[in-house]
Amino acid sequence: MWQCVTATAILLMTLAGLPAQRAAAPPGPTVTIETLKGAFTLQFYRSDAPKSVDHIVALIKRNFYRGQRIHRVEASLVQFGDPTSRDMSQREWWGRAGSGDPIGVAEISARKHVRGTVALANTGNAKNADSQLYICKAAMPSLDGKYTIIGTVTKGMEVIDRLQIADVLRQVTLTDPGR
Repeated sequence: MWQCVTATAILLMTLAGLPAQRAAAPPGPTVTIETLKGAFTLQFYRSDAPKSVDHIVALIKRNFYRGQRIHRVEASLVQFGDPTSRDMSQREWWGRAGSGDPIGVAEISARKHVRGTVALANTGNAKNADSQLYICKAAMPSLDGKYTIIGTVTKGMEVIDRLQIADVLRQVTLTDPGR
């Protein structure tokens, strides 16, 4: 729908003799995640990956992420989104599960994996991405074009830098201006 409105606006500006400028995409949903180490806020790119963003938003509305733990931390990224991470006795299995409802489409954009990028993890096929998200703590150009980028960190990158495996996502709050 948004692309249709934008195309119509460009056409009307062109017919009126005005310079055609692309209108900015409407703001996507934001989510604030609270941990014991502080809170961070993510802004999603619904216009770049509408099915992927809507899938993650639906999971957030079901409180899917609340109480999960960070299950992967490397120098370059932090990852969460596996429901088995709520159970410390299942720690050796963390990172292998999701919501059970893969998105089914790979919405790969021209965006780059820079510090603060939020993207969907997958097991080798971007169409099979589900609930696991990773946040880049550093640029990762080797991932460009292979994973669906769904957003960026707008606040709290210093919190993400401090996160460790087993840190709990205590509260997950969604603000969705488009719905």
